[in-house]
Order: sequence, then structure tokens, then C-alpha cells
Amino acid sequence: MIEERLSISKRTSNRFLFMIGLGLVLMIVGIFITMNSTGHHGGGHGEEAAAAAEGGHHAITWVNRLFSNLWLNNVYFIGIAVIGLFFTAVQYVAYAGWSVPIKRILEALSAYLPIGGILLLVVFLIGKHQLFHWTDETLYIKDNANYDPILAGKQAFLNEPFYLIRMVIFVGAWIFFDWWLRKQSIGEDLNGGLEYYHKSIRISAIFLVVFGVTSSMSAWDWVMTIDSHWFSTLFAWYVFSSWFVAGLAATTLTAIYLKQAGYLKVLNSNHLHDLGKFVFGFSIFWTYLWFSQFMLYWYANLPEEVVYFQERFHGYDGHYTWIMFAILFLNFVFPILLLMTRDAKRQMIMLKIVCFVVLFGHWLDFYQMVMPGTLRGESGFGFIELGTLLFFTGIFLTVFTRKLASASLVPVNHPFLEEAVHHHV
Repeated sequence: MIEERLSISKRTSNRFLFMIGLGLVLMIVGIFITMNSTGHHGGGHGEEAAAAAEGGHHAITWVNRLFSNLWLNNVYFIGIAVIGLFFTAVQYVAYAGWSVPIKRILEALSAYLPIGGILLLVVFLIGKHQLFHWTDETLYIKDNANYDPILAGKQAFLNEPFYLIRMVIFVGAWIFFDWWLRKQSIGEDLNGGLEYYHKSIRISAIFLVVFGVTSSMSAWDWVMTIDSHWFSTLFAWYVFSSWFVAGLAATTLTAIYLKQAGYLKVLNSNHLHDLGKFVFGFSIFWTYLWFSQFMLYWYANLPEEVVYFQERFHGYDGHYTWIMFAILFLNFVFPILLLMTRDAKRQMIMLKIVCFVVLFGHWLDFYQMVMPGTLRGESGFGFIELGTLLFFTGIFLTVFTRKLASASLVPVNHPFLEEAVHHHV
């Protein structure tokens, strides 16, 4: 098999840079608009701020909105990046042959991890009080008016030094395993033989155990602790499923674009069919977890557990109600209806439409996980939201395409390459 090298045009690179620049400009415009609009409301907002301060919260400002969006987008894209690594490892331990044509796409997705890790650290250190209620030190002082016995009971786990140590360990472990697997992959391209493949299986097996622990705990740390009184034993699975479907959609879209650009000659409609089945199947898996979490809490009707869904369905004058129904439509109804048939899963146009919708749908899913706990009823969709989404998308696409271009798109010495060429479903 002949090597295929991706060539990224100057025009494409400039588009990504333009996306980053436009994102920054929109964020700045959004900040000025938010500052002016909050400044004009006068007394009403002053009363709201006083009430919020009494309830242990700070008044919502453009700073809260900016940091909430930075956190939301970074966690979303880190998830897609680590799914590239996770799915690569799954293919190795499953001795899968069908996935060889998409292997380099999966490897390239994880290029965002180092940048995402640094941004995660910076955003937390600067904006922790805007994002996480539990970072207020007065909550743990017994004689203080803000003392919170529930959070005081969680202090052994929810404290900043331990939180930061966990963050560095999680992202550091993912980056290390990504580097280790990529090293074997490139070595196999250069030297051939089965040694690299067998070593990759062993590395993948270790990583999957590490990932099982770190992905669960990162979901608790980075998302669930925003609503620091609330907890769900299903939540780690729920966050993983949202990341996973988004990662599968990103992989499928990339494969289609590369195929349409004349690359990935080994990729055929059978591979697309398999990718379509994964997007279809795991959209149902995500829905199953959504329903399981919702139904169990609704049925048990325990106030400390139901509050999460009360806020999102009925709270803040129904501010988030439409989002809850929108994510069910975008992430379940839409992909199920469009990818139901065998033919639909083999058509590039159908897969493209579904993947774009699913990527936005799961971004919206993270929006509803983050915003009620940070911005309460003051969130919205404006220049700050659009700007941060464009900014992060531009960064992600820049590092992703560069890594994709740094090695052959087809792993030429992969032992299952021949099987992949003749793959049929």
C-alpha cells in the first residue's frame, strides 16, 4: 500500500486562523455589550445582586459568562480529543481490522490534549470563583454565615490542591499514553513487523483501565462539581457518552471530507456504514443514560436529587426548558430517524448532516450541564457564546489537521490493512 500524505493548503490554514481571530473579536464585542446592558439596568440588578449575595452566590457579570463559556468549550473539545485516544485503544484490544483507514484520524483528534490541559489549568486558576461554588473558603468555616455542612463533609475531596493534582494527573496520563501509542504507530510505518502492533495492544489495555478511572473522575471534577450539592452515580457514564458520540461524529465527518478530497482510497461505503452504526448506536446509548438518570430521580422524588432536573425543566422561569427538549431531539430523534436504514448509513450526505447536528447537539448538552450551575437564569446565546465556540473550534481544527498531515493517512505496515481493504458488511 502506498503512503498517502495530507497536504493542507494555505487557504485552509488561514480559514482556521480567521476563525480564531473572529472568535476573539466576537468575544470582546460580547463582553462590551454585556457590560453596557448590565450597567443600564440600575437598581433592579442591584437588588438581584444583594439577594444573590445573601444566598451564597455572587451577582452574574460578563466575567461569569466568559469563564463559563471558556470552561464549557474546553471541556467539550478535550472530550472529543481523548475519545480519539480511547477509540484507538479499543480497536487494538479488540483486534479490529475494519478501522485501519480511520486510525490516523483518531490519532490526530488527541492533538488538542496538551493545549486543552493548559487552558483547563489557566481557566480554573483565574475563574474558579465564577465557576465553582465550592471554591469559596468561607463555606468551610463553622462560625461563618456561609458555612455549608454538606460541602464541609466533602472537603477531603473537594479542595483546590487535591483538585489541581487530579487535573494534572488525568490530562498528563492521557497525553503520555497518546505519545506512547503514537510512537508505536509511527515506528510501525517506518520499520514494519508485528512488534509495534503487539506492544500497542499491551499499552492500550493499560490505558483503558486508566481511562476508566480518570474519565469518570474528570466528569465529576470538571462538570458535576459545578452543581456541588448534587450527585449522580450515572453522571460519569453520561458525560462519557456525550463525549463519545461527539468524537465519533468528528471522526466520521473527517473521513468523509478526506474521501471527498481524494484521500483515503482504502475507505469505502462499508467503513462508512460501520461509522454510521456507531453514531446511531451510541446516540441510543446516550439517550438510555439520559432517561435512566432522569427516570430514577423522578421516580424516587428525593428533593436533593430532583433539584438538578427541576432547575433545567422548570427553574429560572423555564429558561432551560427548550434546551432540554432540543438536546433530546438533536441527539436522539434526529440521528435515529435519519440513520435508521442501511442505505442512509452508507450515504456521505446523510452522514454529514447527522454528524453536524450531533456535534452541535452534544455541545448544547454540555451547555445545559454547565450553565444552570454557573449563570443560573442569566445565560444566553450571544456574541460571547458564538465567539468562544469559534475560537475553540479554530484552535482544535488547526492542531488536528497539522497532526493529520504529519504522518501517512494510511498506516502502511498495519497487519490488518489488507483485511481493511476487503472489509464488507
